[in-house]
Amino acid sequence: MTIEQQVIEQLSQYRQKKARIQALSTYSVGAGITVSRLNEDDQLQELHRKLRGLPSYMYLSGYEQKLESVAHTYMTWYPAGVKAQKQAVPVQVMDPEDTDLLQELRRKIQKVIEARGYDIRNGIEEIMERLTELQDLQAEVNRIDAVLDALEQYKPDYAKLLRIHLIDGISWDKASKEMNISKDVFYRWRKKALTEYEKLAN
Repeated sequence: MTIEQQVIEQLSQYRQKKARIQALSTYSVGAGITVSRLNEDDQLQELHRKLRGLPSYMYLSGYEQKLESVAHTYMTWYPAGVKAQKQAVPVQVMDPEDTDLLQELRRKIQKVIEARGYDIRNGIEEIMERLTELQDLQAEVNRIDAVLDALEQYKPDYAKLLRIHLIDGISWDKASKEMNISKDVFYRWRKKALTEYEKLAN
């Protein structure tokens, strides 16, 4: 497949990808939680990662700082997933007070797991597959939008041609009529537009 054919295929599949994103976004994982909601949770995790760069006293209460301290004392690894995080928290240690704090930490993590619906109906692997597909499709669609927006900045006619002909699926004769150009000009612009798109995309 030539580079030009790859660009044509990518743009022609745009609407299909948008439809798949919509379908995936409404996929229920149980307890009223959808895949799109889990995707939003990833944004929350990103915020947590940024917060971890700050001193904990700036965003944690005194009791939460106590939980954080005991977790750092006894946890030997810090996994990303909430289920794995729960498993990484020791059930019992020598000090009774620390054991109580660790049990409280495990309860808090369990509430997060239940709130996200991970234990309700579908296997976590299936959910993660759908979530990954959603994120990949969103990245592809956003990339196409960004390249077309960039093309529009200096070649608006090229961007318009690609949008109405390849993304919207309008035939060359209707597209050329809408753009008020001849068939020869249409195909000349089409070839140049695909070349410019490919340059911007790489």
